[in-house]
Amino acid sequence: MLKPLVAAMALTLIPLAANAADFIEGKHYTQIAKKGSEEPKLTEFFSFYCHNCFSMETQYLPDIKAGLNKEVSFDNKHVDFMNSDLGTEVMKSLAIMQELGATEKLTHPMFAAIQGEEGAHGHDHSAPGHKHTSAINSRDDIKQLFAANGVDVSQYDALADSKKINDVIALWRKQQNEFAIQSVPSFVVNDKYMVNLGEIRTLGELTDLINFLATEKDAKQDEGGSLGWLFLAFAGVAAVSRRRR
Repeated sequence: MLKPLVAAMALTLIPLAANAADFIEGKHYTQIAKKGSEEPKLTEFFSFYCHNCFSMETQYLPDIKAGLNKEVSFDNKHVDFMNSDLGTEVMKSLAIMQELGATEKLTHPMFAAIQGEEGAHGHDHSAPGHKHTSAINSRDDIKQLFAANGVDVSQYDALADSKKINDVIALWRKQQNEFAIQSVPSFVVNDKYMVNLGEIRTLGELTDLINFLATEKDAKQDEGGSLGWLFLAFAGVAAVSRRRR
């Protein structure tokens, strides 16, 4: 089920910075896994059918990406809320965009084909009297969209049916369940922390939180643990020295 995310759409461009000490676990973010990724990264879980995701893509995501520390990578993954053959084809379309390096060229057209351009501004087509008929109803429709935007589709079927793409889709579904993704867009940092967008006031605060979770939080914990062991080692040496005296 696609749930509205009004809080995300209320984000402003005010560069209001926040200190790491201002971020509270259980309020601003939630730990969703014991072990995270080896490299710092931000993952957006989204759906081409979600109007808030379309708004995020066009109005906010460019600034979020620009505000990430240079060592923090970004990727996105399509959720499977539809649990249908068409939903799987749409998921595969994103995986193939990524495989072909065509996400920048095709993401917006894919959103627009499904939702209409109004979706980029948070227009909810599920509202009474606002129905929009999606232009994407099959794999052939997706291939036509790729071709219309200058992407070669001669290998599309082979890619869509390949083990590589099917493994990617399987991973997205697995992580959707493991991370308990229940609404979109959702941001997961380092495969370990979920951002609570409902508690975020500005884009500046959001990027500060993401950078803190991606590059600082676990590093500080590791540093604290290392210092703790160092303290114990010194204490042990001191104790031995006292005994020898």
